[in-house]
Amino acid sequence: MVILVTGGAGYIGGTVTRLLLKAGHKVTVYDYMRHKQDSVVAEGATLVKGDIGDAELLTKVLTEKKYDGVLHFAALIEAGESMVKPEIFFRNNTASTLNLLETMLKTGHNKLVFSSTAACYGEPESSPIFEEAKLQPTNVYGESKLMVEHMLRWFNQIHGFRYASLRYFNVAGAIEGYGEKHEPESHLIPLILDVALGRRKSIRVYGSDYPTPDGTCIRDYIHVADLADAHLLALKGLEENSKLIYNIGNGQGFSVREVIDSVRRVSGREIVVEEFGRRPGDPGVLVASSAKIIRELGWCPKYLELDQIIESAWKWHKHLYGEPK
Repeated sequence: MVILVTGGAGYIGGTVTRLLLKAGHKVTVYDYMRHKQDSVVAEGATLVKGDIGDAELLTKVLTEKKYDGVLHFAALIEAGESMVKPEIFFRNNTASTLNLLETMLKTGHNKLVFSSTAACYGEPESSPIFEEAKLQPTNVYGESKLMVEHMLRWFNQIHGFRYASLRYFNVAGAIEGYGEKHEPESHLIPLILDVALGRRKSIRVYGSDYPTPDGTCIRDYIHVADLADAHLLALKGLEENSKLIYNIGNGQGFSVREVIDSVRRVSGREIVVEEFGRRPGDPGVLVASSAKIIRELGWCPKYLELDQIIESAWKWHKHLYGEPK
């Protein structure tokens, strides 16, 4: 297949790009490359530097080549920042995606796998979360993604546009030679690994009074390679289905304290913890049921243990920054 990957120089998009290339597909990466070097783009992929809000460039790219599908990862992802600057999230995540959809329709492309989020559910009424649960985001990031899901539903109904919406839970881990690196970093596991490496003095825990066994937030952590496999299955699934919506998670919940303890076990290093108040928009518990994609597409996650996920991330982190001091 010939695939366009938006945000293909990022953590998840870059992982999926590498697995696509390994499987023999041809990939064009479309990424604005802000704060990134060309070297992070997978060897063998074609790079187009640009923003998906750039209608002229996007039209040129989608006119010059016929793609079998588009995998759409390009987005702002920081939930905390979205509660401070909502306008940039609606512009980048929602309005720019509308530009992508319009351009796809105009150029005869009608197959998209969308990187959605568990944040669409907000504070769930029960756990684990199924795809039929109420969609009631508690932060702007989740709302900006949910608005895209609404657009996709109508594009599907009116234009016959084929799409898969994958609602991720917390993505972590690394594949051989490629893993998570954000500038600045805000994700829990790489921040804790920074403490283990001596690059950071402590890890901040936001909220210790949630209604959970140890008082800290509980999240469902999925390995990035398992997530990438789900994208490839979803793209293939669109050959027979015009609309697919799936949760992508581990099915198990781990608290912030449990993640810290896992890093301690895997790294053998002490982790200093500082406690702060809750952040706005952070639900207490987010755990997925991925039974639907397992049943319908045969998805089979390989990394079910938290220590497995952290161990792969720890190996990547040491590769990036060297052994602990």
